[in-house]
Amino acid sequence: MTESLSPERMAAWRAYIEASQRLFTQLEDDLRAASELSFADYHVLVLLSEAPGQRLRMGELASRLVFSPSRLTYQISTMQRRGLVARESCPGDRRGSEAVLTATGLLALREAAPHHLASVRHHLMDDLDDAEVACLTRVFTRLGTRLRAARDASTTARQE
Repeated sequence: MTESLSPERMAAWRAYIEASQRLFTQLEDDLRAASELSFADYHVLVLLSEAPGQRLRMGELASRLVFSPSRLTYQISTMQRRGLVARESCPGDRRGSEAVLTATGLLALREAAPHHLASVRHHLMDDLDDAEVACLTRVFTRLGTRLRAARDASTTARQE
């Protein structure tokens, strides 16, 4: 059974969506201008840089990015052509493949990260009003809490 939102919550939700869309459009534009990376490129590179051996199975990468397999395949193919990532067969599983961070990809990430951080700070401070910042902060805090809980649960399940 779904619960309908009150007019106040609906207005708050709409304000969040509009503010986040505007913010992410501006951040994407800044990131592309500074490093020629899209947000999707940037997130793929971040996840690979944090992964053991700087490689992840394509399925795990897709689930972490909430990408469909076809969207991820397209993303990795375009990044491969630019030399940012490579795709290799998984050892012991000929059906699977892994995305691997290249030296060029790592360099691109290192160069983009300071610009991205500065852009986030700039837009959060200058382009959003206090209510929008508060709304985004609440949503990101809740999301972070949920993601940490899910990660901790999966880590505990793997250890058992």
